[in-house]
Amino acid sequence: MTKQNLNCQCGTVSISVISQPIMSVECLCTDCQKAGALLQHRKGAPTILKPNHSTGFVMYRKDRVEFLAGQDKLKSLTLNEDSKTRRVIASCCNTPMFLEFSDGHWLSIYGLLWPTENLPPLEMRTMTRSRPEGVVLSDDVPNPKTHTLSFMVKLLAAWVAMRFRVPKLDFISGKLED
Repeated sequence: MTKQNLNCQCGTVSISVISQPIMSVECLCTDCQKAGALLQHRKGAPTILKPNHSTGFVMYRKDRVEFLAGQDKLKSLTLNEDSKTRRVIASCCNTPMFLEFSDGHWLSIYGLLWPTENLPPLEMRTMTRSRPEGVVLSDDVPNPKTHTLSFMVKLLAAWVAMRFRVPKLDFISGKLED
């Protein structure tokens, strides 16, 4: 079974993913663009947004992610109080670690955590209807305007394989401070 350790920039926070991801995507939704811009301007943060304004994610079932070290450094950012998503950041060095949907069975782990040679290949860009005016996307992978049926089927298949469980990450309680 494939295992990959992933760390924040300073090495304090460490997670491990096992097996194959659900999929590897670039998201161009307005929330990912807004959050990426906010987060990459924090002191010492890595560049999050790609030149096409997308954010790269590798999606894993929650039961395939192990938290190895630095859980106390994980802080969350929500773009508004009603948001069903939170971006979880290693506060020690402002490295984004993953995006979590509150009722979701998967984590969208930031692709920037992988060494380039181990990053799973991009399968699609999603939510391209929200790309900034003038941004031209490469046709190397599908570029659907919204989530596709195949995208949703892959998420559903992963949930079925998990027997419809939705593990909670209750140990992440702190909010990211300005």
